Amino acid sequence: MKRTCTCIYHFLVFSWYIFLNYYISQKGGRDQQKSKIFHNGGQWKYLTFLNLLLQAIFYGVACMEDVLKRIKGEKEIKFMTAFRDLLFTTLAFPISTFVFLSFWILFLYDRELVYPKALDGIFPVWLNHAMHTSILPFTLAEVILRPHCYPRRKKGLTLLALASLAYISGVLWIYSETGTWVYPVFAKLSPVGLTAFFSLSYIFNAGIYLLGEKLNHWKWGDTMKPRKKRK
Repeated sequence: MKRTCTCIYHFLVFSWYIFLNYYISQKGGRDQQKSKIFHNGGQWKYLTFLNLLLQAIFYGVACMEDVLKRIKGEKEIKFMTAFRDLLFTTLAFPISTFVFLSFWILFLYDRELVYPKALDGIFPVWLNHAMHTSILPFTLAEVILRPHCYPRRKKGLTLLALASLAYISGVLWIYSETGTWVYPVFAKLSPVGLTAFFSLSYIFNAGIYLLGEKLNHWKWGDTMKPRKKRK
């Protein structure tokens, strides 16, 4: 019964993220104001939209793993299960939690730094919360519903660092090509301030990764720890 509920949950959340990605892409193409926002890098220059795509991919993989597990059995799909766990532990959980926390911290401090008030007339309130609020309960529910095997800490943090570096490189490249920053907050910072901001952002993200590891251990114990390789 629990496995069936988990399958249904994965399918519903996957459908939700597919809808969000489709809705945003279609509205962005028809709305002139949104087209201006997505100019110089498109919607994928924003971490929020990259996270929505990432979540859709993860829950798509989770749905596929659910189906294959029922058809072939757990032993036959170990690679798929391992990929699902790696995707969730190193990217899906840390990034969705980071987007939630960083957005609302900056928003409550000074919304003009991350989400100017002018955007209220472009993005409905429900969409703002779909992009920045509901992502946290969804990812926490995933932690509670099933255990995930975390990779070796060095490997997990390295993969997260590479993903962070790739995004930061994209942000800097867009600025070098267009002269505009992806987020207004970056325009307020000096080169030293930007370096400190990006460094602290990764440290914050790494802390979220470790929190996810602790939550997984708290809920599921040591059963999902990776086995040591035999020499």
